[in-house]
Amino acid sequence: MSELQSEFLFEIDFQVTPPEPLGVTPLGDRRIVTVTSGSFEGPKLKGTVVPNSGGDWLLLRNDGVLQLDVRVTLKTDDDALIYMAYRGVRDAAPEVAARLARGEDVDATEYYFRTTPYFETSSEKYAWLNRIITVAKGDRRASGPCYRVFQIL
Repeated sequence: MSELQSEFLFEIDFQVTPPEPLGVTPLGDRRIVTVTSGSFEGPKLKGTVVPNSGGDWLLLRNDGVLQLDVRVTLKTDDDALIYMAYRGVRDAAPEVAARLARGEDVDATEYYFRTTPYFETSSEKYAWLNRIITVAKGDRRASGPCYRVFQIL
């Protein structure tokens, strides 16, 4: 059996609000973040994040792992709308997690940050997105998260 292969799809940057604490629930410390804007660009598509079109329902689990549940709407430069949803995890040593929580820029090699984006669109031009699996490598910057998204071939 061969190893998985991938192809770069696009890079996306999000600007987000500060987390709104929901509090400690039976599952962990729940926080909600609004995605206010952003942009994406790659070889096959580019555009912007529809302002205030989504959010991230973060859960800081009891084991220290940050679990993401994100939904957002993208708009391509030729006006197609694409729904993007993903789940993922960010895991870091406690001292690195504290720096990230303070909003500091931390080199992405110091923590594990991966997501699994899925797409939904009615656009014929971008219908191929409805039929693929992708994986993204994240980087948490002071302004918000950034991802490099790869199609699994």
